[in-house]
Amino acid sequence: MTTPFAALILAGSRPGTPDPVAAYAGVPHKAMIVLDGMTLLARVAAALRGAGAGRIAVSADHPAVLIEAMRLGLEVIPPAAGPSDSVARGLDTLGTPLLVTTADHALLEAAWVTRFIADAPAADVAALLARQPEVEAAAPGTRRTWLRFADGAWSGCNLFWLATPQAAAAIGLWREVEADRKRPWRIVRRLGPGLLFRYLTGRLTLAAAIHHLGRRAGIEAAVVASPFGRAAIDVDKPADLDLVRRLVDQPAPSPPPLC
Repeated sequence: MTTPFAALILAGSRPGTPDPVAAYAGVPHKAMIVLDGMTLLARVAAALRGAGAGRIAVSADHPAVLIEAMRLGLEVIPPAAGPSDSVARGLDTLGTPLLVTTADHALLEAAWVTRFIADAPAADVAALLARQPEVEAAAPGTRRTWLRFADGAWSGCNLFWLATPQAAAAIGLWREVEADRKRPWRIVRRLGPGLLFRYLTGRLTLAAAIHHLGRRAGIEAAVVASPFGRAAIDVDKPADLDLVRRLVDQPAPSPPPLC
């Protein structure tokens, strides 16, 4: 039985900064891109409902997104200055357990969410990531930013599980590493010279790095490896949108069964 949970969809805007993907698609906001007859926001909300989410809220302030959220029956939480602060607001409003994702998770499926929750260990916070071979097999030609550790190259999946109220302590850490999310050595540097040396010499696993980052914040944090390579595909660039438009009607490789 799936754990009852709430979900938060991040769909904020950067004031004064045009979104190149929205401009490329000819829509006022990236969440309003239509893929296979549905806006990206509607696709994400449908996947979350299919996975059993009770309350679903969107962190947004763009008028077009607010109208779409109302049409979809979503709660609205005004965004903060950045993603981490917006998650903090969502956590205050929705409580735990809380699943956090983004409106540009164009290919999101209920099965990915269900599997993530089922695979998440007993930790305060868990993040879903996918290994390079699974991503490239599921989305040939994709170009990702890889986090390279001793246990392989990984790509984030924009899915986070805040399981307990203690997860609030992770928000401050999230805020610290937000700017360095694509430069893992800078993140590891925060853990001291010992772990940084292990990273630079190729002996630090991603799981160990996340575990130690969590301990630094006073929580238990974990990594969950996704068997669904397409879970790492979001729409950050026009090329990403072209990719998901090609993939949406193509069957994905079958993952291993849930044990």
